Amino acid sequence: MRVLAIDDQKLVLIPLALRLEALGYSVFTETSAKKGIEVYNSFKPDLVIVDIMMPGVSGMEVVKHIRNLKKESTPIMVLSGNTDAETIVKGFDLGINDYMKKPLSLLEVCARVKRLIGTPVKSNQQIINKGIIIQKRCVGVVIPCYNEEKRLASKAFINFITKNSGYRLCFVNDGSTDKTAEILINLRKGREDYITVYTSKKNAGKAEAVRKGMLHMANQLDLDYIGFLDADLSTGLNDFDHLVSVIENSKYKVVSGSRITRMGANIKKESSRRFISLSINFLIRKILSLDFKDTQCGAKIFHKDVIKVSFGDKFITKWIFDVEIFRRITLHFGLNKAKKLFYEQPLKRWIHASGSKLSAKDSIKIIGQLFKVAWYYRSRKIKKVESISFAKRKESYFLMPSLKNIKA
Repeated sequence: MRVLAIDDQKLVLIPLALRLEALGYSVFTETSAKKGIEVYNSFKPDLVIVDIMMPGVSGMEVVKHIRNLKKESTPIMVLSGNTDAETIVKGFDLGINDYMKKPLSLLEVCARVKRLIGTPVKSNQQIINKGIIIQKRCVGVVIPCYNEEKRLASKAFINFITKNSGYRLCFVNDGSTDKTAEILINLRKGREDYITVYTSKKNAGKAEAVRKGMLHMANQLDLDYIGFLDADLSTGLNDFDHLVSVIENSKYKVVSGSRITRMGANIKKESSRRFISLSINFLIRKILSLDFKDTQCGAKIFHKDVIKVSFGDKFITKWIFDVEIFRRITLHFGLNKAKKLFYEQPLKRWIHASGSKLSAKDSIKIIGQLFKVAWYYRSRKIKKVESISFAKRKESYFLMPSLKNIKA
């Protein structure tokens, strides 16, 4: 039994195809509706699974091709994040057999496939990872790494992408001198569809590592949101997934984790850091004119359409690039509009990890960097920031000799 699955998001197709193939179906996937139509004509599937919302040619055109042009009764199952009643009714009027709204369980998808076309003779009944959910959004996560040999939570990352479809991780090895590169290669092996590893020969600092990773992920067409997270997972992956849920179900462009202490939350900081953080945060609020409780949390998620504004140019500071991001967005959109684009989401858990590379002495230096940011990002500077085209920035980024893609 043959199944043709068409969805512009590859991260949706991969777990779907693997599960159906494990059940005994022969599966062909395509990320373009136009190419999907061509494959249909030659593949002659017993079932077509198609997404409605795709760039260029929509999934509805695939339905029209099969029903109106080919005059064929091949079962069609729509798997879409579009919950508009008019679209759903139109689909059934055209002759679809089933309509499923993302997110939903992969088990449910398979049960509906069996109902429509039956079960293959050679079916594998022992299916692992039964809890996978097909999401309606795909997310890129950048994890900067510098000498993380002893702190990188490899097992936690593996477990997360195994259970959570729709995530692609990008580890940026920022000139590490220990065994971080080796660990990342092993982490990526066999998971190339979900994990990318980049390395820079020289250590450029966290700000530049994050920037490189964010620009790279912005070129992945199937990603809806892109964020960054610390390699030590001081903010856990489940908390990060909650940030994604917030931005997905709102009109915010940036959702930032906040380490504020509150009832029911497990937030642990060193006492000296707590005092310094309060002093720094006071200055940040004055510079940004934003009532943010915690701009420096290393967990943030961005709508894809603000990546250019936020990361297009190099940052001028080493540690407080987060402040620069907020400043760039407020200058680009204006303060009043920008206030509606930001959201600070309190974390349920944040644990200060031992081995932090930021010392108390470095924290004092941050105050000087804050004054540097305040001076540099004066309103008259915004024209200079916006004058460089993103195409040129992207071109220069990919031509950098220090950046190489490690292929395991």
